[in-house]
Amino acid sequence: MENASLIGLSRQVALSRELDVIANNMANVGTSGFKARSARFSEFVMPKAKAEAFKPADQALSYVIDKGTPLDLSQGATEFTGNPLDVALKGDNFLVVQTAGGERYTRAGSLTINRQGQLVTQSGQTVMGEAGPITFGNTEFDMRIAADGTVTSDQGTRGKLRQVRFANPTALVSEGTNLFSSPTPPQAVPAGTRLEPGSIERSNVKAVTELTRLMEVQRAYQNVANMISRSDDLRSKAISRLADQQA
Repeated sequence: MENASLIGLSRQVALSRELDVIANNMANVGTSGFKARSARFSEFVMPKAKAEAFKPADQALSYVIDKGTPLDLSQGATEFTGNPLDVALKGDNFLVVQTAGGERYTRAGSLTINRQGQLVTQSGQTVMGEAGPITFGNTEFDMRIAADGTVTSDQGTRGKLRQVRFANPTALVSEGTNLFSSPTPPQAVPAGTRLEPGSIERSNVKAVTELTRLMEVQRAYQNVANMISRSDDLRSKAISRLADQQA
């Protein structure tokens, strides 16, 4: 394959990757606590041949390298719900939840109580307190969460939400819509950390920005496809002319 096609293909792969990221962001505009990601790329310049006896000399060829999809941890807008089990986290803090694969971390603060009386996320993951799962009895009511994370009912305190943070939160690995795992252990949040009860944090996806970027990427992808097509046409014509001359 010619260099022009290879360069174009590397660009198409990168643009396709960016389209996937944008599509996922836009699909989660309404997801509580969702954190957007962005695609990052860098240029790789192919080393030229050291020998200078060949004419014309090699030209530097530039390819695209995928550098990952860093997490945007900027705060989403806070929406008041009035639900006593909803909480909006502040800063870079995360709630700890228990899954089949072990502990995971989330910013989704819309909580509820399952049939077993456990405090869980809307997706069903058990929300962890500082002393383990938080459970209520069948006769308890008036469950609520205070600004310091203390969980109570009419029968008293039932636990305190376990909040954590990370030295390098951009290294968190997405697992599903709103769950993360971490390659390093979490850190405890400082004493006195507050959250906002009766509210949830909205997604930090900027819909207009994402839509604009989507159109730009689609246009760039089509331009690259046209370039590859023209390159293929030129190669085909050159081969055809060469065949005619040798006939």
